[in-house]
Amino acid sequence: MRIELPNEEFKYITENSLECDKHTAFVLTNQNEKYLQNARDNSAHSIINITDVAKLFGTDKIKIIAITGTNGKTTTASAIYSFLLDMGYKVAMQGTRGFFMNDEVAEGKTLTTPSVLNTYKHIYQAVSAGCEFFIMEVSSHAIVQKRVEGLKFELKILTNITQDHLDYHKTIGEYIAVKNSFFQDEGKKLINKDEPKASFNIKNTFTYGIENPATYRLMAYSLNDASSGIIQHFKEVVPFTASLHGFFNLYNLMAAISATHIVTGKKLEEVADVVDNFAGVSGRMEQVSELPNVIVDFAHTPDGMQQVLNALKEKELLVVFGAGGDRDRSKRAIMGRVAASLAKKVYITSDNPRHENPEAIVDDILEGIEDRSIVSVELNRKKAIQMALNDQENDEVVVILGKGDESYQIIYDEKFPFDDREIVRELLNLN
Repeated sequence: MRIELPNEEFKYITENSLECDKHTAFVLTNQNEKYLQNARDNSAHSIINITDVAKLFGTDKIKIIAITGTNGKTTTASAIYSFLLDMGYKVAMQGTRGFFMNDEVAEGKTLTTPSVLNTYKHIYQAVSAGCEFFIMEVSSHAIVQKRVEGLKFELKILTNITQDHLDYHKTIGEYIAVKNSFFQDEGKKLINKDEPKASFNIKNTFTYGIENPATYRLMAYSLNDASSGIIQHFKEVVPFTASLHGFFNLYNLMAAISATHIVTGKKLEEVADVVDNFAGVSGRMEQVSELPNVIVDFAHTPDGMQQVLNALKEKELLVVFGAGGDRDRSKRAIMGRVAASLAKKVYITSDNPRHENPEAIVDDILEGIEDRSIVSVELNRKKAIQMALNDQENDEVVVILGKGDESYQIIYDEKFPFDDREIVRELLNLN
C-alpha cells in the first residue's frame, strides 16, 4: 500500500519494500526492518523511521483514544464513538468492525489493529475530515509487533485480562505481561479497578469499577429491562439508563462514560444524557428473533462465554458454539465446561476450523464436559442451529456463540459466506 503525501520531497511512502522506487520513501517499522536492503535495492527515495512519520500525518492534531483488553474492546470503542458523536464532536473509529468517520462507514472489516502505516493513513483521513478524536482498538498482537509505534495517545483504556491468544503468546503470564506493558508510561490511563491482573504506572491513572473503590464508581445498578445505574465521581452522583443487556456490559458502559468524561472535560451529567442513545454493537448480545428468543454473540473465550450466559441465567439456555482452529487449544475444554455448567442443552459445532480437523476441535471441547447427556455434536453449523431451534420450547433461549456479526466461515484458507444471524432468519422464515 503506497500513500500519496502532498508537499513532500517524495511523492509516496510505503512499508512494502517491493513498492519502493525513486518517488517512494520506505517507512522502516519493527515489522519490516529485515526488508531494508531490498528497499534500497529497489531505489527507495529515502528511508524514514516510523517515529518520524507521525508529523507527516498530522497525528498531533487529533486526540487518540486506545482500548485494549480480552473482552469488551469493540463495545467500549463503539460506545465512546456514539457518545462523542451525540455530544457534537467529529470522531473517527478504527477496529474489528472496520473504519468509521462521523457516523459513516469509511472502510470495511480488517484486523483489530491494522499495520502501523494503515493506522497513520486512517488518522490522516480523520484529520482531513475535521475529526477531533480517533478511537482505536489495540490487540495484544499489535502491542508485541509494535503496530502502535510512534502514536501519542490522549487516553489508554484497559477493559479486562482473561485467557485468549495463547496460540501466539504461549503462556497466560506472557499474555498478561503484554497487556500490562501498554500501561507503563506516564500518559493518561483508564483502568478497570476490578481487574486483579492489571498492573500499571499510577501516574495520570484514572480507574472505574463496580466492586472496588475507583475514580468512577458504579454505586447502584439494575439489569431489569436492559440496564441502568448511578455513577459516583468524587462529589458528582449521576444516573444513566442504557439499552444494553448483561452485567458485563455495565463495565463497558462505565469505561465509555468515564473515558468520554475525561477526554471532553464536560460535566458527567452531559455524558450520561447520551448513553441511552447507544443501541449496542451488531453481533454482540444481538437478539435476532424475539419469539422464539434467539441471541447471537461474538463470545469466543471462556470468560466471554461465561459473561454472556450469566447475563441470561434467569432463562433456560440452548447453547450452540464451537472453537476456532489454529488458535489456543487450551481454552477449548474450559469453554466446554462453561457451556455445560450454564446451559440446559449444548450443541457443539464447527466455528472457523481453518486448517484443523473439526472433529479434533470438538474432542478438545468435550474434554471439559463430564455430563455428555446434554450434549449434541453436529459439525455442520447450520444443522446445529436448526437442531437447537427444533428443540426450543416455551421461554427457552437459543444462544449462538463465537462468530457474532462475522459474515463468513473460514475453512482452510477460504472464506465461505456464513452469517449466524442470516441462518436463523432463513430457518425461521424471518427474511
